[in-house]
Amino acid sequence: MKPLRVLQMIDKSFLGGGQQILLSLARGLDRERFDLSVCSRGDGPMAEAVRRLERPFLPAAFSKKPSLRLVGDLRRLLAGGGFDILHTHGGVAGLFGRWAARKAGTRSVVHTLHGIHYLHYRNPFLRRLFIGLERRFSRFTDAVVCVSEGDHARALRMRLGPASRLRLIRNGVGPPAAGEEPEGMANLLDLRRTHGLEPPVVGTIARLHRQKGLVFLIGAAGAIRDRIPKARVVIVGGGPLEAKFRRMIREKGLDRTVLLLGERTDAAGLLSLFDVFVLPSLWEGLPLVLIEAAARGKPIAATDVEGVREIVRDGETGLLVPSRDPAALAAAVIRLLADPALAGRLAGRAKAEIPPRFTLERMVASYAALYDELADKPL
Repeated sequence: MKPLRVLQMIDKSFLGGGQQILLSLARGLDRERFDLSVCSRGDGPMAEAVRRLERPFLPAAFSKKPSLRLVGDLRRLLAGGGFDILHTHGGVAGLFGRWAARKAGTRSVVHTLHGIHYLHYRNPFLRRLFIGLERRFSRFTDAVVCVSEGDHARALRMRLGPASRLRLIRNGVGPPAAGEEPEGMANLLDLRRTHGLEPPVVGTIARLHRQKGLVFLIGAAGAIRDRIPKARVVIVGGGPLEAKFRRMIREKGLDRTVLLLGERTDAAGLLSLFDVFVLPSLWEGLPLVLIEAAARGKPIAATDVEGVREIVRDGETGLLVPSRDPAALAAAVIRLLADPALAGRLAGRAKAEIPPRFTLERMVASYAALYDELADKPL
């Protein structure tokens, strides 16, 4: 039996959550059952990772701007590639890819919502526009996948697609890769030499985007420093708000307290650097980084938002605080740093309970079963 030809599509090639899920599928799906290719912008660490996996990589000039040329390019790619299934990830690829798939006559289409970001747009016109677009495009999408129970319930409530086509496949994370921790330790020593980092280190790995609420972590850094003067706050990640955050750190006199490390391909290994992991998000789908932090035994302080509370139970596997509240965030971090027994108890329970609930094997198997189901549908 010939393997199913699957095209995974995402717009950007940085290493965000959607890209990590795509790479997990490229790495984990049985090559005898699934002939998988990847389409994205051609520059970036995800593209390089796909090539290292020896999966075909098909570059495309994705842009947020309306582009009939891009739709035409993607239609020709789909029609010429003989793909059985198109699987799009995120809003931009979901819009242009599904539009092109309809024109190309692609047999089956899957779209994964890695968080329903447009529901949080501040512009009400754009919110209504993208809700309307999702409702329309879901009519010719065989499965719209939500990555958390909260998003699935929200999608049903907002009627983003027919209930029969809205699926729940929770994100999953594998154990630390072989050799990752030694690499993390080597980088830890290098970072400590370069930046004078010594414990305690409060850290996060996040895209520098409004969604992640990092402005409130920077806002909390002063209170953390005042209570624990040696504490440093480390932010790993790149994004559109980097210049704003650097200016904010400078204006608040936090240059010696807050360190922006930028986007790094070794980000997961750098979790070994942190004494407390923080995620101050305003909204989430199902954040992989929390599962990774739990798997490495890091005490967690995070905001009490959908997606996060699906992973962390307040007072049992971490501390949850209201979003947009730097004082509450600072208090949670200080509490974990000042009470090693509490931090160790929460981290130990998180390590024992969270990773088994969100395994990579289960996630990959669920997508494989969905692909097989769509392959068996009548023409």
